[in-house]
Amino acid sequence: MLYILLFILCILIFIFGMMIIRFGLFNLSENKLKDWLIKLTSSPLKGMLTGTFITALLQSSTAVMVITIGLISARIMTFPQSIGIILGTNIGTTFKTELITFNIDNALVPLAFCGAILILFRNKKARSFGMLLFGIASVFTAMRGFEMLAKPLTSLDIINHYILSINDHIFLSLLTGTIITAIIQSSTAMTGIAMGFLTAGLLQLDAGIAIVLGANIGTCITAILASIGGGKESRLAAFAHVWLNIFGVLLFIPLIPTLTENASLLADTKNVQLAHISVIFNVATSLIVLPFATKYGKMILFLHDKTPKKPIP
Repeated sequence: MLYILLFILCILIFIFGMMIIRFGLFNLSENKLKDWLIKLTSSPLKGMLTGTFITALLQSSTAVMVITIGLISARIMTFPQSIGIILGTNIGTTFKTELITFNIDNALVPLAFCGAILILFRNKKARSFGMLLFGIASVFTAMRGFEMLAKPLTSLDIINHYILSINDHIFLSLLTGTIITAIIQSSTAMTGIAMGFLTAGLLQLDAGIAIVLGANIGTCITAILASIGGGKESRLAAFAHVWLNIFGVLLFIPLIPTLTENASLLADTKNVQLAHISVIFNVATSLIVLPFATKYGKMILFLHDKTPKKPIP
């Protein structure tokens, strides 16, 4: 029971770290993010590049989706303008997945200490930079926690049996990634957990890939919730995000064996291999849809626009 509580604590620390990183970066950029989202969306390509950059800056695809849906709800942005941003958020979110593979253990205490001191400053930029440093220290501390607790957790029969079962069933791994991500509201945290079990040698890479694919679907729940009460176009943007990830997952499920067999070409360690495969998934999905962005938008309208059509006189 203690190990489970410690594991939950690590999840909370990870999410807390990602949250204050986002706050710090958002404060440093002030109101420029909204201006960029509004101005640089005249074409799907521009929108995708803008979405990628801002998501990488904020370290959260969910945050960018919520901001975008908010702008659509306020009638500052239209649904067609959001298509490129949605494609970009999937690419930008991979930056944080790559970030958590670095080993900065020796710097964690100095980062946390410096961040805590800067947070106490009255200067807004110093305080925001302090949030960034303290958040990074929190995220990497949680990652080490995932790795350290992976083996003790599997000494519990119920968890041991479950890990063994998802190793043998890709769809169960996919479902696990989807449900847990929907609950904890962080695909990166779910990926971090999978990396911890991979590093401990308890999770097979193909199951880890399926978990990451599921996490991409699970993270869409926030966009759906944010669109409630926001009007038709907000709802359409949320569904566009959902269908993009479902399309990508369906495309990549048959490729899991191939990706697993060739993962050693990407990196030496399992956790870095998983991070690189996550990048491949998100970039490939967005680039495949980009040339058909306009038609993709029309498909979303066809599926989810329930507005009664006026008869032609």
